[in-house]
Amino acid sequence: MATAVQTSYCCPTCGSVNIPPTNTTATITTSDPPIAQEDAPSADLLLRQAQSRIAQLEAQVTELNAKAASTVSRWADYEAELQKLRSTAPQPQPPQQQQQQQRPSTPRHQTDPPTTTQQFSPPSILQQGTSRISSLLYPRKSTLNLRRVDMPPAPPPTSPGGASTEDLMEALSREQTLRREAEGRLSATSKEVEELSVSLFEQANEMVADERRARARLEERVGELERRDKEKKKRLERLEGAMGRIEKARHLLEA
Repeated sequence: MATAVQTSYCCPTCGSVNIPPTNTTATITTSDPPIAQEDAPSADLLLRQAQSRIAQLEAQVTELNAKAASTVSRWADYEAELQKLRSTAPQPQPPQQQQQQQRPSTPRHQTDPPTTTQQFSPPSILQQGTSRISSLLYPRKSTLNLRRVDMPPAPPPTSPGGASTEDLMEALSREQTLRREAEGRLSATSKEVEELSVSLFEQANEMVADERRARARLEERVGELERRDKEKKKRLERLEGAMGRIEKARHLLEA
């Protein structure tokens, strides 16, 4: 007498009893969202974009440092030029010294006969020679000629000194104007350097802060994607285990 044994089956996921066996392959539908396989490539793309952005910012910082160095070198050149102008500027003489230099210029021609004879032209030297020859023959005539030769016309005392003083004053005024212009350029350049350095530091700080915030957001996104990937792997493992148990139950029912 054959006895039919009725077996009851239990679902491993929901716990329901008496699941009717089927010959078709069991399909399990879950409410979990599909696995986003494109999350990992998107994270890699974000990392590459962040790295390229960091490289661009580093290049910009290098360029700004080079501009600051060139500005500092120009500043040093302006300082050197200013020092050169200061060293070459003539010192103004007080009016007392100029008067003392102008006064002894007139009596030198009267008290120094050798210097006056050196300033004579060649005809005066010939006249002096003829007067000496004639002095041997006619003493009176020679004395008159010697007196005429020894008293040349005195040059104007004030013309050379006045011209030199005017030239010195003009040169001094030119040097003073050049000095003022150089000092103005130097002050403007120093202000530009200070403003440029301040703006560069501010931009660099802002860029670094932005990159740090972007990197923190990117790291947070990557961490979240990794956590989701781990959860999805665990769900897949549970689903694979349930599928294996269902396959075993189906083989037992078919046997």
